[in-house]
Amino acid sequence: MIFGSKDDGIIVQGATGTQGAFHLNLMNEYARTVGGKGVVAGVTPGKGGQEVHGVPIYDSAREALDAHDATTCVLFVPGKAAGDSIMEEAEAGIELVVAITEHIPVQDTMKAIAYARSFDCCVVGPNSPGILSPGEIKLGIMPAQLFSRGNVGVISRSGTLTYEVVDELTRAGIGQSTVVGIGGDPIIGETFVDVLRRFEEDPLTDAVVLIGEVGGNLEEEGAASTDLPIVAYIAGKSAPPEKRMGHAGAIVEGGEGDAASKIKRIEALGVPVASKPSEIPSLVRDLL
Repeated sequence: MIFGSKDDGIIVQGATGTQGAFHLNLMNEYARTVGGKGVVAGVTPGKGGQEVHGVPIYDSAREALDAHDATTCVLFVPGKAAGDSIMEEAEAGIELVVAITEHIPVQDTMKAIAYARSFDCCVVGPNSPGILSPGEIKLGIMPAQLFSRGNVGVISRSGTLTYEVVDELTRAGIGQSTVVGIGGDPIIGETFVDVLRRFEEDPLTDAVVLIGEVGGNLEEEGAASTDLPIVAYIAGKSAPPEKRMGHAGAIVEGGEGDAASKIKRIEALGVPVASKPSEIPSLVRDLL
């Protein structure tokens, strides 16, 4: 597993909010089905002493870690407070923060990621749907029923598109080792390059599906960084130039980052690019 296993304890920041409580419960339901540790504590300032779905709530990450063994935090804190929450978790000793929150102010994100790295804490996101290693651990909001265990990794900037591609793979009998949503914001922690490095060291992963979208050049950098067999898919062929799409990072400017040029550059690296999600399983089979 490239981002933890069933034996790792999880903390949920923002556990008493509607989304935090809902997904805390789903993460623990998944943990029970695989015999995992799951969410051991929640953190919401001022709500210490309460419980959410049987999970104790603490006022701070430090208090939660003093009482429980955990390595990972899943973050559902509102955008304006999320940067501080990431830094709090890193300073308390958390090794991985999965930031589901979107609309974190860009300067807050930059500061929080740099601060977390100074404590050797890895940040996935923000604006991430999370991470799921089938049969091991669910971190975030991905719908676990679509996943199956196997040897193909998936890295994506898009949440819903991730689910569509995973469903295509599962229906085709192609299981996944780990699926990572790196987030769609303009500034993120782990990039395609970073996650591909982890997959290279993962004995359970034989190939990777890279799901990108218009804007920036993270996909090209990732495809050029690894010797792993890769299949790519780039969303947004019909996206108009100079217009921001649903994700803050998905903007095409000055002839850079549009789908056509992105696909051309990736194909020039020898990476097959699917024209639609349904083509991905056959391209993956060709590589395995």
